[in-house]
Amino acid sequence: MKKVKTFLAITFILTWVISFGLMIQDGYKNPYAIVIIMGCMFMPAIGVILTTIITKGSIKDVWIKPNLKGNIKYYLIAWLLPFLLIILGIVVYYLVFPGNFDGSMSTMINATKEQLSSAGQSIPSDNQLKAMLLTQIATSIFVAPVINFIPCLGEELGWRGYLLPNLLEKFTPLKATIISGVIWGIWHTPMIAMGHNYGLGYPTAPWGGIFAMTIFCIFAGSILSYVTLKTKSCIPAVISHAMINGFAGTGVLFMKGNISNPFIGPMPMGILGGIGIILGGLVCYKIISKMNAKGKLYNY
Repeated sequence: MKKVKTFLAITFILTWVISFGLMIQDGYKNPYAIVIIMGCMFMPAIGVILTTIITKGSIKDVWIKPNLKGNIKYYLIAWLLPFLLIILGIVVYYLVFPGNFDGSMSTMINATKEQLSSAGQSIPSDNQLKAMLLTQIATSIFVAPVINFIPCLGEELGWRGYLLPNLLEKFTPLKATIISGVIWGIWHTPMIAMGHNYGLGYPTAPWGGIFAMTIFCIFAGSILSYVTLKTKSCIPAVISHAMINGFAGTGVLFMKGNISNPFIGPMPMGILGGIGIILGGLVCYKIISKMNAKGKLYNY
């Protein structure tokens, strides 16, 4: 477990020092906040590199080889499942709260108009803007895995490419998946404390958000771990992670007004918005519980 402890120490120290540094520099109000937070996504990868050097390890310790042969179906699952689960969560949220649904997308259209106006750009008609937003959703199925691939690789190289296989040396696949999910969630602590995903205007801030994000990571992490265990590669997890990041805000496009309670939805970090991720995660946990350390189903 020396490698795991070294990796976690390096990754958490680097990430949290940068994040808390941003926190005392106006947090998300800082004009460079997005760039800095995106930079934090590369800290797990840097943690892997430094740990490998310190422990005199090998690149063979990292599950980064794509292993495409015989695993195309798991790549398809990694690509499409997060999208379908997020859409399910959005549908459930708006079925429960139909008053929050705005099929005309007027709130998002007005916000887009304000952004274009402040930038001094010409403003298209409402129908044109709606068509643009709907096209954005449709094309994101193909675009999200591409534009989000590199930053998500920065994370997944650490979480599923290095941490998970090293945990498998001591724990069952089920326990390793749960532990890695908890660690992944806790890693987000300073970002959540600055208002990432949940804002700051809720009674239990920031601890409620930190807890909710950790729960989300436990379920989302099981999906990412499942495709990793089946392929012995973190690349499918990178694709799934990229899809989750790319589609997380889709439900907001149809929101009437502002999000009233991010712990409910429509984003997948909420209990209803995330119902698809939760159900998908439970199914993956059920399958993983029957796996051995080689990712194969136990023979009973």
